[in-house]
Amino acid sequence: MAEIPDITESEHWVIETTLVERYGRKVETQVADAEIRLMPSDRELSSCPVVYWNEDGCNFIIFKTGSRKYRCQFFYRGYQQYGTGVHEYDDLTECIVSLLQAQADYEAKERGDL
Repeated sequence: MAEIPDITESEHWVIETTLVERYGRKVETQVADAEIRLMPSDRELSSCPVVYWNEDGCNFIIFKTGSRKYRCQFFYRGYQQYGTGVHEYDDLTECIVSLLQAQADYEAKERGDL
């Protein structure tokens, strides 16, 4: 299997710019690696680059699973993991906007606003 490329400067810029638009200020992000199954049938884990941030007690992560392939989730605790309902995106902007919207919808539902 081909190695997954690192997160580029332009991809990081897309994430940081979108977060500034959402929160009205710069949000600290971290780049790391995670091991995940790229396919449910995979027996072996694959290492992929991720961008992580925490905001208001919620953790967000975007996984780069290939060239122009992204997955995302947000979680509060290890057992409270949520996604967007889309397995994988081919557009980073769509991925992060969907992630932020899913988390905002979750918060609104928890408050009883939805």
